[in-house]
Formats: sequence, C-alpha cells, structure tokens
Amino acid sequence: MAQSVGIKDVARVAGVSVGTVSNVINRPDTVAAETRARVLSAIDRLGYVRSESARQLRAGRSRIMGLLVLDMGNPFFVDVARGAERAARRAGLGVMICNSAQNASEEAEYLSLFAEQRVRGVLLTPADATGRNIEAFRRHGIPFVLVDRVAEGTTECSVSVDDVAGGALAVRHLVDAGHRSIAYVSGPPGLNQVRDRRTGALNALAEAGLGPDRLRELPTERLDVAAGRDAGARLLGLADRPTAVFCANDLLALGVLQAMYAAGVGVPDDLAIVGYDDIEFAAAAAVPLTSVRQPAVTMGAMAADLLLEETEAGTAEKPHEHRRVVLSPELVVRRSSLSAR
Repeated sequence: MAQSVGIKDVARVAGVSVGTVSNVINRPDTVAAETRARVLSAIDRLGYVRSESARQLRAGRSRIMGLLVLDMGNPFFVDVARGAERAARRAGLGVMICNSAQNASEEAEYLSLFAEQRVRGVLLTPADATGRNIEAFRRHGIPFVLVDRVAEGTTECSVSVDDVAGGALAVRHLVDAGHRSIAYVSGPPGLNQVRDRRTGALNALAEAGLGPDRLRELPTERLDVAAGRDAGARLLGLADRPTAVFCANDLLALGVLQAMYAAGVGVPDDLAIVGYDDIEFAAAAAVPLTSVRQPAVTMGAMAADLLLEETEAGTAEKPHEHRRVVLSPELVVRRSSLSAR
C-alpha cells in the first residue's frame, strides 16, 4: 500500500523547516522566491496533498457547503445546484451535493453526515413534512437556508418562489383558453409546493366564478416522468375526462404527454397540458410544453449568498438578520396549451 505523504516529508526533501512548508502553502508571499520554488518542487515530486480535515480542525471553519435536494434526477434541482455552486466558488468554497430522493429517512442520514463533517452550512429542500429532521439538525448549531420552501418562523433564511401565484398563472391561462374541467396531477400531498400550487389553481377557478369541483386532483407518490405516465393512464380511464391538465412539475407533465401520445390522444387539441419549473426539456418536447418558470439558478445563488452572509455574521459589524426571499414565477406559453375551445 502507498504511504501517505505528509508535510514533514516535504520539509525533509526541500531541506527546510515544517514551518516554512506551511508558509508556502498558506502564506506564500512571506517566503523567498528561491525557497518557495524548492518547496513547490518537492510538493510536486512527492505528490503531497494537504489534509483538509486537519486544516479545518486548526482553523475551526470548513470550506464545504452542503446542499440537500429532493431529486437530482429533476433538472430543476440541477439548476439550483449550479447557482449555489457559482456563489460558493466565488467565496472559495466547495459544495457537497446530496439527494434525499424525497425520502425523510435518507434526508435524516445526510443531515447527520453534514453534522459529522461540520460543514460551513447547509442549503436544504426538506423532504420530511413533519419538520423533525430540521429540528434535530438545528441542535448542531450549523446554519442552514431553506430552498424552494418558505421559512415559517424567524430562525432561518429561505429562498422560494410564490407557488400560489404560479398555480394561479397556470390555471388562469387554461380557463382563459376556454377550459372548464381541469385535472391537477399533483405529486406527494405532503410537499408544501404541491399544496401551494393547488391553492393557486383553486384561486384562479374562483376568480372565474368556477367551483373547486372543476379541478380533478390526481395525486402521485413521486414527481417524475414514470409517475406522470401513470397519472396519464388514470386520466385516460376517466369516464368524464377533463379537457386540460395542470401538473405540479414538468417531469409529471412530460409523463402525461407520453401517455397521451401512446394512446393517440392529441395535445393540445384533445387535451391541453401545462407544467411547472420550465426545465430545458420542456421546450424540446415533441409538443413544446407550456410551463410556469422558476428562476432556479437565481434561487440557488441567492440561498448560498444568504448562507455565506450568516456564516460571516460573527465578524460583521451588524448581526445577521434572517430573511424570507420570495421570487415571482412566470408563465411561458408553448404549443401544449394552445388549442382553441
């Protein structure tokens, strides 16, 4: 087995003290150019990599930010991660990305891992509807920011989109197009986003003088394409089939679109479809998908900036104030909802 190369090995090969090697690594400007070159040559020859865990213990601060999302298979969360990573890199930090897979138990395990690693802070889209995982993690004293979820109290920051407004945008668009019977493919009912988008849909129906019975909910256990195909099959089996569908995210909408295509049901002539998130695949679908756009990259970057602000609050003149940032959604209309009724 190869032996680990330490700072003492570098000092021996370069013919300098351990303190000089440390200065070259951490404060290179304090070391003469000739000595610095000799140390760097030794580092290169030996393949020395400094121990980040040892450095972290000495400094008492991690250079890693945790990011825990619901589903890395969803391009929306990939964009959130991209925004968070850009902000973290500007601050000289790295991001440890983990996927709860919408599972509360896996979420708890990853939060424990973050605590063990003493990460600088965590960006979190909660999977546990009870809030117990967050309360358990809070005891570790590690800052965290909620992403795609509104903080209910004043003990943490959050960055989200107004999902009530987003649901209203989607269904108002369908009502304006003449639809009076609409299905909502909703996803797991325990998720706040799913509930808020349903509330917005009902608000839009009420504005048009239509009752809640005009919204036919088709819940799914997951928010992926397979769940959308299953919901599409159930939709096809309804005796009084709605003329339009609003889906809680674009993956569900793409699954419904696949089910309609396989059954020979025309979109949008026989069934109009609206999704949510406006992922890249929405515009590239066989029938380009109308969707409610969320600024995912911006959301990730703003959440990371809030977390960095909180972790630096101890050295700032003013203490950190927790904030709830709510961004506005935007309806992007494409062919999947443009039938004339």
